[in-house]
Amino acid sequence: MAITIRDARPGDAGRLIALQVAYYSSQWNFPAGFFEAKITRELGEFLGRLDDPRNRSWRAESDGQYLGGITIDGSAHSTDAHLRWFILDDAARGQGAGQTLMDAAMDFCRNQGFSNVHLETFAGLDAAQQLYKGAGFRLVNEYDSTTWGKPLTEQRFEWTPDGAAP
Repeated sequence: MAITIRDARPGDAGRLIALQVAYYSSQWNFPAGFFEAKITRELGEFLGRLDDPRNRSWRAESDGQYLGGITIDGSAHSTDAHLRWFILDDAARGQGAGQTLMDAAMDFCRNQGFSNVHLETFAGLDAAQQLYKGAGFRLVNEYDSTTWGKPLTEQRFEWTPDGAAP
C-alpha cells in the first residue's frame, strides 16, 4: 500500500471524527454520544484557528482514500504545541501510515521551533505509544480520570527538541 501524506482537506475533520468515534466506541466502549460531542466541539474550535501558521493537520491516503490523520495545535500554547486526534483506519494499521504521519507532525514541530509538544492519551494504546516513544516522547504523568466518558488511566507524554526530560 503506497501511503501519501497531504495537508488535510475540507471534509477531513468529519472523516477524522468518524474514525475516532468508530474505534473508541467499539474497541474501548467509550459512550459514543458523549465522545462524539466532545471531539466534535474540540476539533471545531481548532478548525477556527487553522489559519494560524503554528497549526497544521494532515491526512494519510492511499489511492485517494482517506486512511487517517494527525493534528498539531500550536496556536493556543505560546511556544508549546499539542499533538491531537491521531487515528488510522483499521485497514491502514501496520502499513507505515502512522509512522509517516508522526514524522510529518514532528518535522513540523521542529521547523516551528516548539520547545515542548505534549499529548494526552490513556494506558493500553500500546501501538500508538510505541510511535510516541519512537518519536522521542516521554511519559511524564499518569492519573485516573473520566475525561473520555469512562474511568481510565490517562497519560501525558511530552517531547522536547533536545530529548531532555521536560
